[in-house]
Amino acid sequence: MLLRRLFSRPRPMRHFALIDDRGRCCALRQMQEHPTQAGWVEVREPNVSWLGAPLPAGARITPVVTHASTVRPLAA
Repeated sequence: MLLRRLFSRPRPMRHFALIDDRGRCCALRQMQEHPTQAGWVEVREPNVSWLGAPLPAGARITPVVTHASTVRPLAA
């Protein structure tokens, strides 16, 4: 485990904004994984001026789907 930690690259920090039911930014957070609570969206970079206001159009990062959403049975 120690060798793996020494030779593996650390995961980059990602930026998230908490959006309320009115579409306004309530909080900013920096983590390696997506927060488990609902309402968090990934943004390109945090900006304190977004607090209490809607996010700018280009701020959100579109999630990339890395797995199929439906499970298909294998052919026999």
